[in-house]
Amino acid sequence: MTQVDLSIPSTDPNMNLSTNLSTDSQNSVATPSHTPQLQAFRDVVESRRSIRRFTDTPIPDDVLVDCLRLAILAPNSSNLQPWEFYVIDDADNRKRAVKNCMNQNAAKTSARLIAVVARTDTWKSHAQKILREYPDKPVPKKVKGYYTKIVTLTFLRGPANVVSVAKWGATQAIRRLKGPIKSPYYTFEDTKNWATNNTALAAENLMLALRAHGFDSCAIGGFDEPAMKQLLNLGDDQHIVMMIGAGERADDGVYNTQFRFDQNQFVHYV
Repeated sequence: MTQVDLSIPSTDPNMNLSTNLSTDSQNSVATPSHTPQLQAFRDVVESRRSIRRFTDTPIPDDVLVDCLRLAILAPNSSNLQPWEFYVIDDADNRKRAVKNCMNQNAAKTSARLIAVVARTDTWKSHAQKILREYPDKPVPKKVKGYYTKIVTLTFLRGPANVVSVAKWGATQAIRRLKGPIKSPYYTFEDTKNWATNNTALAAENLMLALRAHGFDSCAIGGFDEPAMKQLLNLGDDQHIVMMIGAGERADDGVYNTQFRFDQNQFVHYV
């Protein structure tokens, strides 16, 4: 296994984040001339590959738990966390899941197979949960207002999208009178895009966390989503963003030489 030495912190999911930081601020705070985590981060990102074949080496449960903990530390809109992860360990379910992934080697040989799911129906309950569990007490008035009013106005569509029509008119008026305003979500597709975008960020965290632990992954987009949703008993508001096969990289696990187009093709300074 190709190891990346990052001195991984404790896998205790209840660990206080502050225990990961050096007590000496000079060793933990980056400046233009002092970047203590940069090389370790480069090692993880540059050594990550999409692995198509894995060895028989298992991923220990505590490692997977830590990787999932790091996954849900991903940035996400308003901290509404519209994601779920289904770790398919049951032998029969795994056999069916591999078939739903077209029997691809990345799924078939993986030590763990994970469905990364975005949810469009949890924004309201999660907004309420945030207010119940908000770490600073009493909850600031602005925070209460944001989660009870702004979040609701952003997502609420109403029967036959009647609220969306009203939101569209109000948004156009505000733009003309006051200037820029964030567009609310008018349709189901708007909310789905929001949920999948946020969940994809968590999926990337998961894959990088696996690499930091010395394991690898493959993001699998080629799968039968209706069949997979039926297998996992998912509803209409749950959307499988990708399947992730994870495990130890086999010697023949990388199929092709890595390359990317020139950076200047994609980066624009305006």
